[in-house]
Amino acid sequence: MMKKIGIPMLIAASIAISPLAIASKLKVGITPSIASVKVKHKGSWVTIKRAQNQKATVHKNFAKTSRKCPPFCIQPSTLAPGVETIGEVEVLSYLKKKAEGDSSILVIDSRTPDWVKKGTIPGAINLPWTKLNPAKGADPISIGEIMTQQFGAKELEGLWDYSNAKTLVMFCNGMWCGQSPNNIKNLLKFGYPSHKIKWYRGGMQNWSNLGLTTVK
Repeated sequence: MMKKIGIPMLIAASIAISPLAIASKLKVGITPSIASVKVKHKGSWVTIKRAQNQKATVHKNFAKTSRKCPPFCIQPSTLAPGVETIGEVEVLSYLKKKAEGDSSILVIDSRTPDWVKKGTIPGAINLPWTKLNPAKGADPISIGEIMTQQFGAKELEGLWDYSNAKTLVMFCNGMWCGQSPNNIKNLLKFGYPSHKIKWYRGGMQNWSNLGLTTVK
């Protein structure tokens, strides 16, 4: 009798078999079986790994322990029914699949460009939270263009078809940031399937704190 293999096991296995991960002799790995992951960012290959300097400290951009709330309030662990909250290993798995040609995945940095210039996750695109927010001036036409041209949704006579829509992996500055949650909540209002939205709650705060590679 064949046993079912859970998704977390499949994710771990898909990354662990990477020749790069096995061949590397980095002293600071990502997991016991994952040393690094090779992804594509704007057409160029980037190797994501952790900082090898074991005396490195938190980057100054994320050194603050307190920010005014609102708007920078702590987000819940579950953002909305059906929207999966994921961690760094899962983000790396999606990035790896995308780099290997899976066009059904889109990793999205929901922050404003001024933050993105300081560094983002390799393989991510920038879609500021204001672009999907009618309250911030986003009009139906521009939102529709994002849905069809970037997300793979189809519009027919005012109705949305999400059958071939991409899986969106969304993040922002971290557990105190409301930008990716804003994008996600607006997408749900537009009818985007919740199971096709993944939320990296830790965002750049955790990514940076773990010493993982960023690009500008």
